[in-house]
Amino acid sequence: MKAAAVSDVGEHRAVNQDAAFTAPWGAAVADGVGGGPSGDLASAALVHRLVAGTFIVRDAEDLAVRIREANWDLRAHTERDASLRGMATTLTGLFVTESGGLLLAHTGDSRAYLLREGVLTRETRDDSYVQALLDHGLIAAEAAASHPRRNMITASLGGAEDDTVTVLSRDPLVGDRWLLCSDGVTDYLPELELERVLHSASSPEAAAAGVVSLALEAGTRDNVTAVVCDVAIAVDATAGRHASFYGAAAERFCEELESA
Repeated sequence: MKAAAVSDVGEHRAVNQDAAFTAPWGAAVADGVGGGPSGDLASAALVHRLVAGTFIVRDAEDLAVRIREANWDLRAHTERDASLRGMATTLTGLFVTESGGLLLAHTGDSRAYLLREGVLTRETRDDSYVQALLDHGLIAAEAAASHPRRNMITASLGGAEDDTVTVLSRDPLVGDRWLLCSDGVTDYLPELELERVLHSASSPEAAAAGVVSLALEAGTRDNVTAVVCDVAIAVDATAGRHASFYGAAAERFCEELESA
């Protein structure tokens, strides 16, 4: 994949609790759960643990194990410091498998979209209170964006043994463009606007910058992170193996990588 990301703290937040990484073999966005302690630590720690060590993902089971191990790292943080108990993060990531397939991992309300042949489709289902209301027909789709509890999520990663992540296989097609983003984007931009930006941008860098810029112009009151991944013709998997980090992940733990 050719991937790029942009993360902005936004005009109404003092701390960026979004974290992201990009690499030819994978990319992800994690959003620290609002209302809990140290959301920036949770998202950054999870992202860095996912990237650490081997960068080859064999299959869905291998990815699930890697995510579970990263989640154990969050528990280790809370066991060392009781003030961190309750910290948690969402995760939405796209990973290239050893055989050249794609795996989509998701928990929480950060989203993944796929632009294929000019048509945008949403590839994740929010783990949220409002999504449950929609599923049961208790509110109309038009009411979801302004619902007072739209940021209440029903699944996340916080170090517990029963934390869950959905891992799905996706067939890659050269020319596909994926968007992974935090709810600071999707709570403020309609999907038609996302489709327009992703379709018109000449590169992942331009697309990610365009999405974040529009969310800021729309008055988002949250952190804003967009990760854009273009599916490209396969190249040597060892080329450009090192990941780039954004948001909280660029501010925390990078010193450990630099000294390694």
